[in-house]
Amino acid sequence: MPPRTEKTTALRVAVLADSDTRWKWGALTARRLTTGAGDAPAPRTEISGLLLRGRATPTPRQLAEVGDVGIDTDRVREVTAVEFLDTVRDEGYDLVVLALVGGAVQAMLHGLAALRLPARPVVVTGYVGVVYEKLADGLLLRHGADVVLANSRHDADRFRAVYEGVGADASAVTEAALPFLGGAPHRPEPGRDTVVFAAQPSVPASRADRTYLLRRLVEHARLHPRREVLLKLRSKPGEHTTHIEELPYQRLAERLPGALPPNFRLVYGHMGEVLDRTDLLVTVSSTAALESLHRRIPTAVLTDLGVREALGNHHFVGSGLLTSWDHLDGGAHPEPDAAWLAGQGVAADGTYATAYDTARARVTALLARDQLPDLAPYYTPATAPGYLPGILARHHLAPDGRPLPGATAPKETGRVRGAVREAVRDAARGAYRQGVQRVAPVIRRMGEL
Repeated sequence: MPPRTEKTTALRVAVLADSDTRWKWGALTARRLTTGAGDAPAPRTEISGLLLRGRATPTPRQLAEVGDVGIDTDRVREVTAVEFLDTVRDEGYDLVVLALVGGAVQAMLHGLAALRLPARPVVVTGYVGVVYEKLADGLLLRHGADVVLANSRHDADRFRAVYEGVGADASAVTEAALPFLGGAPHRPEPGRDTVVFAAQPSVPASRADRTYLLRRLVEHARLHPRREVLLKLRSKPGEHTTHIEELPYQRLAERLPGALPPNFRLVYGHMGEVLDRTDLLVTVSSTAALESLHRRIPTAVLTDLGVREALGNHHFVGSGLLTSWDHLDGGAHPEPDAAWLAGQGVAADGTYATAYDTARARVTALLARDQLPDLAPYYTPATAPGYLPGILARHHLAPDGRPLPGATAPKETGRVRGAVREAVRDAARGAYRQGVQRVAPVIRRMGEL
């Protein structure tokens, strides 16, 4: 590969994601980082979409409902970790965006380092949304990337504090924003009154808490018969998202006594399209709250189940958004605190257009270098001998980042064999999801007897 400063061909980018939400984040981040700033022309860019095979690999329907991310879903393919590393070695990408859970990011960093490429790609990673749990763990698993994106000034300060606190290089931390913010500012329409509850797959976790929220939502619809009340769902039963959903609201709704009110509906689809007709967004701690705030839509974060780290709504302390169903039933609409908003990367003040300028400039400077330094994650076999090998082994990598014996599958020798292999994979994934959503909860309940 010629030096980056002499390239005349298209900029080659790979996005590796392991769930529908992270695919959305990764693909849009790649676009934000490779689009020309100001009046500068955008470089010619080829973006390849790769999905890391696992429990949350998105279905075609989920990919379609993510919305337009600038990559044709027909060009997106599923790979294992080892197949991804082989692809990077063979394709010669300039930029790789790792839109993965922390452990997978760490495994890919070590795997990429073990390739010993003469000209390796620039590696970017980050977080899909609000970082409210496992801050140190998740950050240290992402350490070693060239750029670790923070979605707000608040997060950037916290990220640097963690890295510096363990003696790790914090220079990769780069402030940006959520890449999927956008849409027209909220404008009330005469005769329209729509409340949307943004459901989350794993928050809250218990059947009792989820049933409580669903019941209160339905009761709100009954109290306000002229108001359209929507339950925005992330996935259909059997599908997985970024987090496991063992108790889908669809199933819980089927068990509620009595008929559901006619002004209450379950909806799917792209969140941006739902927000287009939303007049009040209600959630426990969904990132949808930040999308809503960016568009100046009235937003409420529920305190009914407490303000707790386990729920993630503690992130909104000081926001002015915390309230309860009792207050919402009475007509209350929280008012966001301007100072809090300014630190959250919401950019409702119009500064969103420049939010990626710093990150884009950093990536551009890295791409222009003749030689990048070796990837150097904080975790190594010497610093974390009891932790790192297990993380790498889950992705069939040895402690040195090389594929374990037998991890590389033989090349397919025909369409029939490939189709059979895919059918077996689909069946295995379906069995796993069935076990998570049906069998595992039953076993847990039996254990509680």
